Amino acid sequence: MTGKHYFGPAAALSVIVANMVGTGVFTSLGFQLVDLRTGFPLIMLWVLGGIAALCGAMCYGELGAAFPRSGGEYNFLSRIYHQSVGFIGGWVSAVIGFSAPVALAAMTFGAYATEALGDVPAWSDKVLAIGLVGIVTLLHAGRRSTSGGIQIWFTLLKVAVICVFCVAALWTVPSLQPVSFLPAPGDGQAISSGAFAISLIYVSYAYTGWNAATYVSGELERPQRDLPWILVIGTLIVMALYVALNGVFLLVAPMEDMSGELEVGVIAAKAAFGEFGAQLSIVALAILLISTVSAMTIAGPRVLQIIGEDLPSLRVLAVTNIDGLPARAIYLQSGVALLFIVTASFESVLVFSGFTLAAMSFATVLGLLVLRWREPDIDRPYRVNLFPIPPLIYLGLTGWTLTYVLIEKPLEALAGCGLMAIGGGVYFVFRRMGQAG
Repeated sequence: MTGKHYFGPAAALSVIVANMVGTGVFTSLGFQLVDLRTGFPLIMLWVLGGIAALCGAMCYGELGAAFPRSGGEYNFLSRIYHQSVGFIGGWVSAVIGFSAPVALAAMTFGAYATEALGDVPAWSDKVLAIGLVGIVTLLHAGRRSTSGGIQIWFTLLKVAVICVFCVAALWTVPSLQPVSFLPAPGDGQAISSGAFAISLIYVSYAYTGWNAATYVSGELERPQRDLPWILVIGTLIVMALYVALNGVFLLVAPMEDMSGELEVGVIAAKAAFGEFGAQLSIVALAILLISTVSAMTIAGPRVLQIIGEDLPSLRVLAVTNIDGLPARAIYLQSGVALLFIVTASFESVLVFSGFTLAAMSFATVLGLLVLRWREPDIDRPYRVNLFPIPPLIYLGLTGWTLTYVLIEKPLEALAGCGLMAIGGGVYFVFRRMGQAG
């Protein structure tokens, strides 16, 4: 289309990788070690989480090629079920899928940066977090070439830092921990336990973002050709990084030191490199979080933009600048993230965010089966290989974890259901306002 500006495939791929590799991979292992203490189940968490994400990415690839419009779950759920269901998916993405993680990543960046700087006032971490969100917002609400180029370079830096950390830690650690990643007696019981299923929710949250390219698919020049392989390759890259990184954590640091701790990356770096190495890792982790904030600031506002295009009462969100970027939606999402930073109220949201996001992706992948049955003749430039095995694997693993969360953490599950119900109410309010207008 003449005059239209696009993101290149490399930029879309970098959005996926940077969205996925955030705070989750550097914190989840500490929670997992509370109940699981052998190498095989711990590494299988990340393998199974990666397989689920890969199967989900294949399913989203077919949906994205069939319906090449930005908006992610909002676009798919609206097309498959009803616009109200799509709005709930967009609502969940906007509230806890992007704004809250942006705030968390920015605040973690601020905490790491102030620790690296040394003797600074206690309020400096929030100032740095607010400054990071503000700068990233201005960059991504400006020119597309700047937005995409910055994201590519930050993502390459993120991947490079993780790879260097893994190699250097194994090379310099005084002695490796006696951890085996081969199956051992009792591992089968551990993998079938409720603790494993709950840990898989933490892992699935760390993998959240494998679908990120679907939020900008309408801004790809050839989405029907490029989107499926972008989703699959991006997920495979992150799966390899996650398995390697957690394997290194387990090999270089004692399990008892990491159990129940958030700063797993720093603990592992200290064990491998000493105090000076721990300081360097803090700086490196802070740099990695810039990429995460950047990627989520690209992807999330596209949901708001598409909602604004469909609902007249929210059309202000659909306004784009001269480069076709949804500047107002970007400002709104960043504004919500800044509110979370100032109040720190996002912490309660993150407790149930893994459940809620998994529930929405479950409904989306289930929709692929519904669509194959209901509309078998629509144009599908890409079809899931070995169908229906990938969607059934994704639905089985995700459904298993959701069930255990409902049983063992009912308050978090009910809170997630409540958030979705509120989204439905908001939809009907704005729908009526649009009809009245």
